[in-house]
Amino acid sequence: MTTGTVKKLVSDRGFGFITADDGKDYFFHRDGLDRSLDFDRLSGGEKVTFEVESSPRGPRAAKVSAA
Repeated sequence: MTTGTVKKLVSDRGFGFITADDGKDYFFHRDGLDRSLDFDRLSGGEKVTFEVESSPRGPRAAKVSAA
């Protein structure tokens, strides 16, 4: 598992970006959130853990959960 911080949310489109502790940014979609997180209550600056998976557009965060 990778840890990071929610950097930016685009709530009307259902996605955002996480900055991993190593400095890399990852896209995530609301469908990639663990059931423990509610996208509508998520805010920037929250610590999260996630898995990195491949997508047609490059690596993205999946199975995002509260740290």
